[in-house]
Amino acid sequence: MAIVDVKVPQFSESVSEGTLLTWKKKPGEAISRDEIVIEIETDKVVLEVPAPADGVLAEIVKADGSTVASEEVIAKIDTEGKAGAAAAPAAAAPAPAAAAPAPAAAPAAAASAAPATSIPSPAAAKLLAEQGIAPESVQGTGRGGRITKGDALGAAAAPAAKPAAAPVVNEAATLVNGRPEQRVPMSRLRARVAERLLQSQSENAILTTFNEVNMQAVMDLRAKYKDKFEKEHGVKLGFMSFFVKAAVAALKRYPIINASVDGKDIVYHGYFDIGIAVGSPRGLVVPILRNADQLSLADIEKKIAEFGQKAKEGKLSLDDLTGGTFSISNGGTFGSMLSTPIINPPQSAILGVHATKDRAVVENGQIVIRPMNYLAMSYDHRIIDGREAVLGLVAMKEALEDPQRLLLDI
Repeated sequence: MAIVDVKVPQFSESVSEGTLLTWKKKPGEAISRDEIVIEIETDKVVLEVPAPADGVLAEIVKADGSTVASEEVIAKIDTEGKAGAAAAPAAAAPAPAAAAPAPAAAPAAAASAAPATSIPSPAAAKLLAEQGIAPESVQGTGRGGRITKGDALGAAAAPAAKPAAAPVVNEAATLVNGRPEQRVPMSRLRARVAERLLQSQSENAILTTFNEVNMQAVMDLRAKYKDKFEKEHGVKLGFMSFFVKAAVAALKRYPIINASVDGKDIVYHGYFDIGIAVGSPRGLVVPILRNADQLSLADIEKKIAEFGQKAKEGKLSLDDLTGGTFSISNGGTFGSMLSTPIINPPQSAILGVHATKDRAVVENGQIVIRPMNYLAMSYDHRIIDGREAVLGLVAMKEALEDPQRLLLDI
């Protein structure tokens, strides 16, 4: 017998531990090298753990839901074993048995009925676990039979997917005064976001300034060139690239908005790494557009599309989420009219973008209808005075109302 350890990947310095999600293999089952055997949820991303060698899963050392650290051994692979040989001993092991929520299936029948590649994506695995649905019971439609988030949602919506009388996974569902309640632990990401938001509000002197911007010029420019733009660059011309360019123009003019506090020092950044808030199945994440001042509109749109897809699939890396000197949050995609965004530490300011709506405004003494967007910039008043904050937001407004200036860098 030749045993190879399956270890937790090396976490970054900002991540101390993670939580094992659901094992995709059981003891005694065959494993191929680089096949994903489990995912680890950290407070930033979900990491996939590939098998280090071909063989048979000999032992699960750490069960589903266990807290693990970098380089910790979580399973063992027998590189000389044969599938099924270790199934009986492993079934008696307390940790793996307690961690397997899925209903037991007849070994031979299940093996032939369920495709070997029916492995859920991180988002799908989370949904299935929440609904108490065994992955083996879901037919995957993704590449190679992989179970997608859509497959998981479809399984959850099916009448027979979850018995109403007996929840399979969450045993914390209770009746309080005859009314149902369900207690669900926060994910590591949600808990980390909550911690950082409280930290931001307690450590920063947050103030928000508002302004309105007429989006007509941007909309006209976009309408005129969007088809040629997509044909030339292979990506749609959205509005976010204009907001990013406008923000960078303002940060160049007022560098304090791009700075951060470190103890009693102010750190001025000579680069512009813009965080773009993106919704994901696990919660809000903020991937970073690095050196945004050096990116074209097409480059920005491509990176934003890439971030959106990676967030949807749970593929954002720690590097994607690390750093940032300024952030933009677009609540307008959900219909928000106005908000006061919270600063993302250690940054000192954040721009909130909202829904563009036709509104009555006064121009040259006349009431006219214009597509207006309310901008909100929250800033740390410890280092950013009201003057710089207001003028910075005005600079963004002016750039958006005359977008040709963004192209000429004036």
